[in-house]
Amino acid sequence: QLQLVESGGGLVQPGGSLRLSCAASGFRLDYYAIGWFRQAPGKERERVSCISSGDDGRQYYADSVKGRFTISRDNAKNTVYLQMNSLKPEDTAAYYCAAERTPVTRRCTTVLEYDYWGQGTQVTVSS
Repeated sequence: QLQLVESGGGLVQPGGSLRLSCAASGFRLDYYAIGWFRQAPGKERERVSCISSGDDGRQYYADSVKGRFTISRDNAKNTVYLQMNSLKPEDTAAYYCAAERTPVTRRCTTVLEYDYWGQGTQVTVSS
């Protein structure tokens, strides 16, 4: 069974950090472009970051998180991470990872639909 599982969410104070994990089972994550999305109540889902497939995937960040979030892969662990620093209250949302099989030459920003989604992990930034 192909599955993505997110973890690492929680409650953090403004300025704090969290690292989200997206672990895959049933398939090799390095064959896939991975996107991190978030959705706050009453707001549309937003792609905050993505990484292309392969060992050295190219990365993309939304302007709202650029310089604060870092996406990375650990192919040995079949896991993609989202390191989130300098968190703000507006970062509060449910965060989801998604996977789409793509060739290494394809930029993750061109992926519009993803075949596999995790169940989400809640991030709350509040004092």
